[in-house]
Amino acid sequence: MERLIVLDTETTGIEPSEGHRIIEIGCTEIVDRQITENNEYHEYIQPSRNVGDSVRIHGITDKFLTDKPKFEAVVKTFLTYIEGATLIIHNAPFDLGFLNHELKLMGIDERIEDKCSIIDSLELSKQQRPGTLHNLDSLCRRFEIDSSARTVHGALLDAKILAQVYLAMTGGQSTLFGNEQIANKQVNNTNNIIRVERAIGKIKVVYANERELAAHTSYFEKI
Repeated sequence: MERLIVLDTETTGIEPSEGHRIIEIGCTEIVDRQITENNEYHEYIQPSRNVGDSVRIHGITDKFLTDKPKFEAVVKTFLTYIEGATLIIHNAPFDLGFLNHELKLMGIDERIEDKCSIIDSLELSKQQRPGTLHNLDSLCRRFEIDSSARTVHGALLDAKILAQVYLAMTGGQSTLFGNEQIANKQVNNTNNIIRVERAIGKIKVVYANERELAAHTSYFEKI
């Protein structure tokens, strides 16, 4: 049974080396290419510092986080939840950097990568369509996934959306006849059909050179 965990975090800033901390972790589960409905992980975390200007990104205020647990209070449950799974993360170095920094502050040298395999959906998107936009909003538009609830960033909401995006990104099969590649239809946990469309470029035709034509002719003369 393949178990994937789609993971996202919200933080007080962009650099843990500057003292920024995690304030939210959200995870949703995919088992055998189905998004499960009752096995999510979600936690708000008291970062022991102000959220500062990052509140404009995620809308999470200092007041809201006042009574939330610190990372060390939730880490055991979190690590148990993800252990042995493959993590799907959009721009994985960012989230892993923060998670590993939190572990290091607790005196834990083990990294998330030591416990789980990692798939970076950002890198996957770049490989599939070089030269296009690869942020989550752009991918939702590309794969016709409803992200209207995403008025601000939120770890659990973004993980749920990314789960649908990932299934769309990896669910397609190509056809040589037509102008588009239509993916196999995948049914998500809201029973919406995810449809993936990718443009197919023109097939390059390579003609035989004179040497190859001569070899071809002599072959049939020997028969």
